[in-house]
Amino acid sequence: MSFFIDLGYLGLFLVSFLASTIIPLSSDAALTGLIYMDFNVWTCILIATAGNFLGGLTTYGLGYLGKWEFIEKYFKKSKTEIAGFQRKVKRYGIIAAAFSWLPFVGDMIALSLGFLRIKPAPVFAMMLLGRFIRFVVVGLVAAQIF
Repeated sequence: MSFFIDLGYLGLFLVSFLASTIIPLSSDAALTGLIYMDFNVWTCILIATAGNFLGGLTTYGLGYLGKWEFIEKYFKKSKTEIAGFQRKVKRYGIIAAAFSWLPFVGDMIALSLGFLRIKPAPVFAMMLLGRFIRFVVVGLVAAQIF
């Protein structure tokens, strides 16, 4: 993680992007680290949001390509797991996109939204809103602590 933090804003963007795909990284840790190092709080929040949002769009896009074999292979999820998740995503619809930043299940939410071809514009708007709120909360809390 220190490698990414050493890259400053670029590192924050990269970690945020990768953390929003299938790679297990912590964008919150990178955001907090840069704020601790006196980087601009709002710039950090915006960069983390942008990277994480673009990573979420990538995951949505992979779902949109939608071959079961691809999803099983790269996301290590069975058809049963994905089908169960899809039922939940259908029930909550576009609102689920606002929670696609959640650890562990967020990638599956974004993937399912793409796989089900839920309307992209509202999904993207809710993904962006949810991620922005998340990073505002994390960033402002970190700024108060440091």
